[in-house]
Amino acid sequence: MKFDCIVRNGIVVFPDRGEGRVDLGIVGGKIAAILEPGLPNTASETIDAAGKFVFPGLIDAHMHFGIAGSPDEYATETGASAQGGFTTVLGYLLNSVPYSETFPKQKALGESQAHIDFAYHFGMAKEEHLEEVPRYVEEFGVTSFKYFTNFKGDEGLYLGLTGADEGFMLDLMQAVARYPQAKLSIHPENIEIVRRTRAKLQREGKDSLRAWSESKPTINEALDTVKALYVAKQTHCSIYFVHVTSRLALDEIRAFRRHSNLVHAETCPQYLTHTMDSDIGSMGKANPPLKTADDVEALWEAIADGTIQVVGADHVARKKATKEKDIWQSSQGFPATPTILQVLLSEGYHKGRLSLQRIAQLLCKDPATIFGIGDFKGDIAIGYDADLTIVDLQMEKIMRAQDFVSFADYSLYDGWSLKGWPILTMVRGTTVMRDGALVGSPGHGRFIARKSTRID
Repeated sequence: MKFDCIVRNGIVVFPDRGEGRVDLGIVGGKIAAILEPGLPNTASETIDAAGKFVFPGLIDAHMHFGIAGSPDEYATETGASAQGGFTTVLGYLLNSVPYSETFPKQKALGESQAHIDFAYHFGMAKEEHLEEVPRYVEEFGVTSFKYFTNFKGDEGLYLGLTGADEGFMLDLMQAVARYPQAKLSIHPENIEIVRRTRAKLQREGKDSLRAWSESKPTINEALDTVKALYVAKQTHCSIYFVHVTSRLALDEIRAFRRHSNLVHAETCPQYLTHTMDSDIGSMGKANPPLKTADDVEALWEAIADGTIQVVGADHVARKKATKEKDIWQSSQGFPATPTILQVLLSEGYHKGRLSLQRIAQLLCKDPATIFGIGDFKGDIAIGYDADLTIVDLQMEKIMRAQDFVSFADYSLYDGWSLKGWPILTMVRGTTVMRDGALVGSPGHGRFIARKSTRID
């Protein structure tokens, strides 16, 4: 059989069965054969992966679109993602108007610019959002949503999401639960606790990264985690906790998962490598904030025992200048997708915390399965999209934000020596990144419409 492409001599990292030395045959953008190495098959293109590790294409389940303020955001951020080995991103859209007004334009813009495949989660806070859930799922192919428990009153005004409350959360979970394959992402913060704590610190003149973290104590995250867990249990809604940061919240999630499969959890690389005492000032401001060294250790433990299933970026492509303010005025979040893999390899694999198989689960199989694309992405199997990330585990480089095409001009990891880098990214059989440089064209990426059957 002649293939469009054969990837030879690599060690393939399968999420379900670990590492295997096989060749991969690709036809029409799909995995067509998993071959014994060295067999005399022919192909139009041969990629020699000798000495390298071949992962399923990486998936970032937590990117933000529409915040950077750049007209070519899809090109820059999916391009930087491809440089980091990612073949698919799921991006949050956060709009105060109904998504029926914004989705068609966003989808068209994404498909004209994206280097890699993409899907959406919709932020939910308005009655119009709630009313349109059936349309989002059945017509738009968007089956995942987000609710901020802290966006009461005008707290979410900076993202255009205001006015939600716990009654809305109950109605939203009931609406999402009608679609068994749908997910509701939860950002758990108790804004009443935050407002009182924040006001006290500001009155005392506190202005530091630690003060920002102390304004959002761990009980703030854990309390609203418990509330969301209880409502999910009563409504049978499948929920996904984004960017979990604390041992306290993890304990609640772990206990719930012992008797229910309704709950999934994610953390982000910054919470695995930095604390509130890191010497990075307002550059480290995120929401939720960085926590303690004990919380960092708790997150690594939760990744190892399966309490956390996904490591996502919470990627926001803002400029460094928006961070160079006092801690209360500095913008929240930072770019992270292009360095997730390198951080997990350097701080996880090379330090004995994670196997390569576990990394393939965290960045490939589990996000694909949780968000409804696991029957064609997130694994290396016959019939799956030929999305591949080839990695040089021994490559060691100094991280420099300027080496990436992101609209953002900085990284939390600037100056870090990271070991283990992607050297080739393939999306549906087409190489889009080679040796750190983009080689694909904007517009190769496709919007992924997902499906869920309604039950009444």
